[in-house]
Amino acid sequence: MKISVLGSGAFGTALAISLTNGGNSVTLWGRNPKQVNAFSKDRENKDRLPNCPFPTSLCVTSDLELACDADAILIAVPTQSLRKFLEENDKYLRDKSLIACCKGFDIETGKGPVEMLKSATNKTAILTGPSFANDIARGLPTALTLACDQTELGIALQDQLTSKNIRIYRTQDVVGAELGGGLKNVIAIGCGAAIGAGLGESARAALMTRGFAEMRRFASVLGGRDKTLCGLSGFGDLSLTCMSEQSRNFRYGMQLGQGHDFKEQTTVEGKFTAQAALTKAIKLGLDVPVIRSVSDLVTGRKTLETLLAALLARPQKEE
Repeated sequence: MKISVLGSGAFGTALAISLTNGGNSVTLWGRNPKQVNAFSKDRENKDRLPNCPFPTSLCVTSDLELACDADAILIAVPTQSLRKFLEENDKYLRDKSLIACCKGFDIETGKGPVEMLKSATNKTAILTGPSFANDIARGLPTALTLACDQTELGIALQDQLTSKNIRIYRTQDVVGAELGGGLKNVIAIGCGAAIGAGLGESARAALMTRGFAEMRRFASVLGGRDKTLCGLSGFGDLSLTCMSEQSRNFRYGMQLGQGHDFKEQTTVEGKFTAQAALTKAIKLGLDVPVIRSVSDLVTGRKTLETLLAALLARPQKEE
């Protein structure tokens, strides 16, 4: 089984390590030749995933045409870069089996990862769920959701992408899986801001719970299954991301709550997804006060103090 992972950030690198250890022939692609040469020399990704050595058989390359000669291609580039990446490399990706390994919605079009992949092929899926790259790369047990709307393809990919430490659950609910993976990052920013501002664990619990209600509200309108939102790709991922400083979205929120600038050179998907989700919610007529508040916070439209006061002053309602 030949698998390629396109994108050599922390998550892409971790998946490549785990899948290689699972007995697959794996190629990890990075766009920067200098960085890829360092991978070959050091046999690890020192910048994004230090102290996680590459398996001997893991191939690394900056040659995209070579990397796309595979049975399954996992695309682990940031969601905000995915549409352009697909457009620029259509000749290599056309009609391939493509699996999105990113979360969120494109800020310009509002599309999720799988909908964007459909521009290149009808053989699409998304791999999502509660997972930190460092855990996966170190061989720690992780459970993920593979959402694919084609039964036979989904079964094949579930078998192919299962490794020694990754257990995969399959669903055909692509909408629900995408919503869970994208919106949980928005809620995590809000939880991080609450903790950073010293508002306490009770505030975090309230934001998680009411944020989860908004995630389920989105799913009910867009055709996602509530069962999916209550599973790994929804509640599971929400719990992990909102409770740990390993989450960059949570760390970003903490910095906002403390009044600091976020200086890490990594993509914070929830920042963009908050804005895209709010736009989508307004079009759908959905009431999403937590998502709206996070969008207002990350864009600087309102301060945390103003948003907190507004949330607490909302009309009383039945849960």
